[in-house]
Amino acid sequence: MSETGSDTTAAHPDEWRSYDEFAAGIDTFRLPSICLLGEAFALELDDGSILRLAFAEESVAWSLTGEFATGAVLHDPYDAVRVRDDVVFVNLPITSREREAITIVYSESLHRAIVTRSEIGAHEALGEPRVTQRFWAATTDRGIPSGEVPGPSRDLIGKRNLYRYSPHHLYEHVYISSQRYAWQCVQGVQRGHGDMDMSTVWKLADGLYLFCFREFRIAVASVWLHDLGYQLKTTGIFLGFTGEGEAEHSRAGGHIYPIGSVDYPDVQPV
Repeated sequence: MSETGSDTTAAHPDEWRSYDEFAAGIDTFRLPSICLLGEAFALELDDGSILRLAFAEESVAWSLTGEFATGAVLHDPYDAVRVRDDVVFVNLPITSREREAITIVYSESLHRAIVTRSEIGAHEALGEPRVTQRFWAATTDRGIPSGEVPGPSRDLIGKRNLYRYSPHHLYEHVYISSQRYAWQCVQGVQRGHGDMDMSTVWKLADGLYLFCFREFRIAVASVWLHDLGYQLKTTGIFLGFTGEGEAEHSRAGGHIYPIGSVDYPDVQPV
């Protein structure tokens, strides 16, 4: 964690940065992307919906049944990262449908997955994040599922980590409850800024946690897969509005540095 940059001047308290300003370069230490050319499989979501995916070199043909049905096969770009030998993180920064992203993390050995849908709302709602997220546990059609069904986890409550995304991006997270986390920028264009936002944590497998947040102050949400096992790496994406009010998708990733934790002796957080 010795890498440092020049972004150590505190940002002005009244100059809140737009999503595209702080996200620039936040994928510097991300794990490399992989090509899924020729891969095709289906996922059954826990509400009975079916998500089918067929990958080309840079795009994916996909369809979804159920509440958010596509009605036809759509074609969109994708980004995939192998976070472990048997675990893949795939994001669809959807261009065929406005202001939407679908993120899938799946285990090739357990044949289980988590599907996340992020969407920027058409209008702002007072007191609510503009970007909403839905989550589903899923199974793949590539084998018999084993292990625990992915679901909400309280394992991160009380944990305090630093996240180094680039020589110029260093953030601290404190996981407050099952619904909220606190963050501050230690280094970068947001240095000194921080907030407490809505968050969701699901466990995929041992040491692998899906962490998602939805900010109040700006229209942005993110999906991360934290590997808190031996790698201590995180892979993620952002969906939000730029300073010009345009929807934008960004990749992210970096190193995790645990710096502390607390245990609640009596009444536990929600």
